[in-house]
Amino acid sequence: MKNVTDPFLSLSYWPSAGSFGFNTDILATNPINLSVVLGVLIFFGKGVLSDLLDNRKQRILKTIRNSEELRGGALEQLEKARSRLRKVEKEADQFRVNGYSEIEREKLNLINSTSKILKQLENYKNETIHFEQQRAINEVRQRVFQQALQGAIGTLNSCLNNELHLRTISTNIGMFGTMKEIMD
Repeated sequence: MKNVTDPFLSLSYWPSAGSFGFNTDILATNPINLSVVLGVLIFFGKGVLSDLLDNRKQRILKTIRNSEELRGGALEQLEKARSRLRKVEKEADQFRVNGYSEIEREKLNLINSTSKILKQLENYKNETIHFEQQRAINEVRQRVFQQALQGAIGTLNSCLNNELHLRTISTNIGMFGTMKEIMD
C-alpha cells in the first residue's frame, strides 16, 4: 500500500509554476474541488439517479395498479359472494318456510286421516256391538222359544187329550204368526 501512495506524495512537493498540478492547500481548494465534484456528480448522476427514481416510481405505480386491480377483483368476487349468499339465504328461507308449511300440511293431513280412521273404527265397533247384541238377543229368543215350546209340548203331552191338544196347537200357531209379523 505504501507503494501506491508514494507517487502522490511526491506530486505534492512539485512547485506550482503555472503548470498543472495539485494544490495541497486544503482551505483554498476544498470548496472548488467539492463544487466540481458535486457538479460532475449532479450532471452525470442526475440521469442515473433520475432513471433509478423513474424505475422505482414505475415499479411503485405498477405495484399500486396491480394492487388496485387485485382489490377491484377481490371486491367484485366479494360482491358476487355476497350476492350468492343473499340468494342462498333467500332459498334457505323459502325451504324453511316451505318445509314448515309442508310439515304443518302433513301434520294436518295425518290428524285428519287419523280422525277419519278413528271414526271408521268407532263406526265398525258400534256396528259390531249392535250386530253382536242382535245376535245375542236372537239366540236368547230362540232358546227361550225352544224351552217354552218344549215345556209347552211336555205339559200338553202329559195333561191334554187329543181335542184339547189340537185347540192349543191352533192357538199357539196363531200366536206365533202374530209374533212373526211383529218381528218382521
